[in-house]
Amino acid sequence: MSTIKPQNAKGTRDFGPQQMKRIDYIFETIAKNFEAYGFMKIATPAVEKLDVLTGKYGDEGDQLLFKILNNGDFLKKVKSEEVENKDLKSVTKKVSERGLRYDLTVPFARFVSANQNDLAFPFKRYQIASVWRADRPQKGRYREFFQCDADIIGSKSIMDEVSLMEIFDKSFKDLGLKGLSIKVNNRKVLQALANQMNAGDRIVELTVAIDKLETIGPEKVLEELSQKGFNKDQLNYLSPLFELGDKKFSNIDKYEKLKNIFSHEPLGMQGIEELETLEKLCQATGIEIIDFDPTLARGLDYYTGCIFEVKPDDGSMGSIGSGGRYDDLTNVFGLKDMSGVGISFGADRVYDLMLERGLFENIDNSLDYMIINFSDDHRVNYLELANKLRDKGHKVEVYPSSAKMKKQMNYANKRLVKNVIFLGEDEIKKGMYTVKRMSDGAQTEHLNE
Repeated sequence: MSTIKPQNAKGTRDFGPQQMKRIDYIFETIAKNFEAYGFMKIATPAVEKLDVLTGKYGDEGDQLLFKILNNGDFLKKVKSEEVENKDLKSVTKKVSERGLRYDLTVPFARFVSANQNDLAFPFKRYQIASVWRADRPQKGRYREFFQCDADIIGSKSIMDEVSLMEIFDKSFKDLGLKGLSIKVNNRKVLQALANQMNAGDRIVELTVAIDKLETIGPEKVLEELSQKGFNKDQLNYLSPLFELGDKKFSNIDKYEKLKNIFSHEPLGMQGIEELETLEKLCQATGIEIIDFDPTLARGLDYYTGCIFEVKPDDGSMGSIGSGGRYDDLTNVFGLKDMSGVGISFGADRVYDLMLERGLFENIDNSLDYMIINFSDDHRVNYLELANKLRDKGHKVEVYPSSAKMKKQMNYANKRLVKNVIFLGEDEIKKGMYTVKRMSDGAQTEHLNE
């Protein structure tokens, strides 16, 4: 009789002990750098009210929210004609009041607004947790995934952006990831472009489409905008922007060309000035992987200033880090004039990239010693030696039963144990124990002191 194995929900995955060892290493490396720059850890609930989440990510983002049905008879407020007419918005409001968080930034803005009287500003926080998006699963894109976020709120200084770029740079170096670029742009540049197109009030539609440029190409982007009502004259303004996205231009060339385009658009000039200052200060700290990309859009509603993405230069993975400045996010929760800026590491994509590049070899060997169990008569000896080694900071396990040697050694191999210890009757009499290094089989004797 065949049995069907239970399957994960689509777009989710399990992490076994070995995988958790790796992901914890990523978390610990990033958290160490967050704390080195003065960020403090907080936690927010996985479940938020839908009125907190909706309207912050654009229409497409709102559609990707996982919604939770109300408790009890969730259909009691729904009218039959609403279902028959497929009035989804009306039905949704009546059957669901909560949802799973889409990111960590909007819940953070709610947290700041709710706790403003207890916080010292500028407030620097970090959070490492799962988020959920009802997206189409594909390589590097999951419906449940980890984010490692850091935000500074209550300051408008460009120094905030610089410290976050340093954290990106240092964390990826610490993880051994090379061949990356930090792509930067400024939403003021894009807003200025929208103003020139006489579409200043349609900046969200514009950025959502441009954000797909790398995935679907310029022709499809223009086609999508055309379907949304942008005319040919308006779309012609995008040609210089698409051209400047080419890597053949240096950052200096891009800045100068955009200055000519926005010579009569103060907002665009301000955005370029902020980008030039950011790059200059980053270079002073030793960061040399800043790549100004005027087509970078970050299609979320709340960004207002500098925006960033970190991507592998070889194109093997999408964005593994992102972020930007937001000036009005807490305003929707009643806290005005509170500018913020933040970054997020896509830990799942970082994990996948490190796995592809073989960067976990020194992390997988998690157990320093395993003591071979020769006889139940020696259990006290095994426990005493194990605790001596643990007191010295080693990770030690005693095999629980006196099974055959082959079985114990197979277990040690599967656990990727670094060393096994032989403490048989002869070793006990001599006051010694023998260590076998699993990588090459070399054996050494040690005093059991």
